[in-house]
Amino acid sequence: MQWAVEQAANDLNCSLYIKFPSGIGMSLDKSDVEKIAHLARLAIDDNDIPDYARDLSNIFGLVEELANADTTDISPMAHPFDAHQRLRKDVVSETNQRELFQSIAPKIDSGVYLVPQVIE
Repeated sequence: MQWAVEQAANDLNCSLYIKFPSGIGMSLDKSDVEKIAHLARLAIDDNDIPDYARDLSNIFGLVEELANADTTDISPMAHPFDAHQRLRKDVVSETNQRELFQSIAPKIDSGVYLVPQVIE
């Protein structure tokens, strides 16, 4: 996570650096929130900065907690539910009504619908 934040800052030519401590409970200060808001192109009211700092600190703490989770015996999944797609048999279930539908079409030629040109 720390690398991703640093890389995003480097890509945007900004000097944002958030050091992740070894334990959970990272806290951001006013300047960190202002730098993040600048990267996100957000205008934040000065009165709301403490709330944003608390919320972002909690999010980064959760991300760090998830990053420290032991996943050695867990295989990656495409979906959290072990479900399989139920597929129907590939058989025709309706009758062919092409002649009926083309009989009411404004213009047809050789079994295809003719439509007005929309791109020149």
